[in-house]
Amino acid sequence: MPAHRSRTTLVLAVAAVLAAGVAAPATAATPTPKSPVAVGFGGAVASIDADATAIGTQVLRDGGNAVDAAVAVAAALGVTDPFSAGIGGGGFFVYYDAKTHRVHTLDGRETAPKTADENLFVENGKPLPFADAVTSGLSVGVPGTPATWAEALRKWGTRSLAKSLKPAEKLARDGFVVDQTFQTQIANNAARFSAFPSTRSLYLPGGAPPAPGTVFKNPDLAATYAQLERQGVDALYDGPIGADIAKTVQKPPVDPASTLNVRPGKLTTGDLAAYDVIERRPTHATYHGLDVYGMPAPSSGGLTVGEALNILENFDLKHASKADYLQYFLESTRFAFADRNRWIGDPAFVDVPARELLSRRFADSRACLISKDKAATSPVAPADPRHPAPCAAGSVVAPTPYEGENTTHLTVADKWGNVVAYTLTIEQEGGSGIVVPGRGFLLNNELTDFSFTPVTPGVPDPNLPGPGKRPRSSMAPTIVLDHGRPFFATGSPGGASIITTVLQVILGRLDRGLSLEDAIAAPRASQRNSAAAQVEQAFLDQPETADLKARGQGFSTAPAEIGAATGVERLRDGRWLAAAEPVRRGQGAAQVVWPARW
Repeated sequence: MPAHRSRTTLVLAVAAVLAAGVAAPATAATPTPKSPVAVGFGGAVASIDADATAIGTQVLRDGGNAVDAAVAVAAALGVTDPFSAGIGGGGFFVYYDAKTHRVHTLDGRETAPKTADENLFVENGKPLPFADAVTSGLSVGVPGTPATWAEALRKWGTRSLAKSLKPAEKLARDGFVVDQTFQTQIANNAARFSAFPSTRSLYLPGGAPPAPGTVFKNPDLAATYAQLERQGVDALYDGPIGADIAKTVQKPPVDPASTLNVRPGKLTTGDLAAYDVIERRPTHATYHGLDVYGMPAPSSGGLTVGEALNILENFDLKHASKADYLQYFLESTRFAFADRNRWIGDPAFVDVPARELLSRRFADSRACLISKDKAATSPVAPADPRHPAPCAAGSVVAPTPYEGENTTHLTVADKWGNVVAYTLTIEQEGGSGIVVPGRGFLLNNELTDFSFTPVTPGVPDPNLPGPGKRPRSSMAPTIVLDHGRPFFATGSPGGASIITTVLQVILGRLDRGLSLEDAIAAPRASQRNSAAAQVEQAFLDQPETADLKARGQGFSTAPAEIGAATGVERLRDGRWLAAAEPVRRGQGAAQVVWPARW
């Protein structure tokens, strides 16, 4: 998942204009204002990045709507947060239309090549080591992000793609100021980035990451955006940009001196030309009389969040002690993840029992397995949502496989009441590690979200690779409505922990009396049907942790932090509140168009 970073835009001349990707002294740069919370009128934007948020806010100020602003923010994040998102990846777009009071979704998930089969990541009868699969052409799916932007603008926007991309093009050309997180992300990937001359020249100029406080430019990406502005997304899906992508995947540009064994992929220009963004009916759950809308399969986000909410309506979380509340939260996702792992995949390839997974009858059959006093032992077995029986579960467990965590989420609202929750990604930090030569963007490694082999031998796995198939995701952009009107929207990066992060934000806001900003800031835990829940240190430091351990809950600390959420909320007086992380990922950036009524 992306990192929240402080960004600055270059507004004065830099003393020396350097070659592509080479950092210049930042003495002429002016910081972009940044705050994790903003309240006001005219619309709101929350993302991980100050420059991206400022660009989206300006679009709203200039009369654009939430969709126009969301595309502009996403394009800017492709510049400033390129290790988490960009035109080499994909994502899921959820939109509330204020005129119709309806929620729509776009599935911009990457697809496998037509030549892919269930043995995509099997070599000599064994699954490839995960790291070998990531840094390869095999891991690269057909990017869906550019098509998502074009389709969202066509359906619901008011601006052209060219106008929406222009601010990001300028940002890539003029540059932004590197911070510690940007440098650290490059350093974390220096060994594999250095294997590709196209990646090394951009992100390791002189053999080292750009230093914090220097200005980073990406003229190749600026030129790529400019080409998309002139020619539209056909330049990628049926044109020269796509031809460069296919060539890069089939013949990864590896330094001959590198010791990495970078396997080629089989993605073709035909695969790119066949790509479609799909409008899907959103998932829908009700919670305390509110309507919770999310992303359907192939994302597991909306279905798993919805199932957990349905389970939790069996318990009084509003009046529960904090320890009891946390116990119920952890147990709800333990069981919901078991069902997710067994049943959810690309609906074009597997029969996903979506309606049944969100049924109250099924949720009740799972809730009765939850004890306030004793944690279940993971991995727990899934149940059959088509034939729910009280307190009954299957006999074969369904553990949760690993997912990459480097994604980003943005949330936007406009003065008309339209709302966008958009999560997009290139999967791992740095994706496949391969920059398309001359194009300035990294390719995704999204196909490693597939199961390499069946997670449970002998049990059908809905998430094995297949020709043109979309890998299962955990992205969970979510919009909550109150009597058909926006209440709040949220989402997060974090791989499979996206689901638990979004659920915690919803519960914090609705059950625990927290403001949206405090619900985002609260210490996080992520129980995904494993023996130990992944938790932040701040969660372990709570006095309730000892009580939870006595109930059998196991905990393991996260590497640093879980997720990086953003959100917007419509306040009762008509103002918008925008909220982002106050600390995680170096702090997020929230803005409103007018901090007071104008």
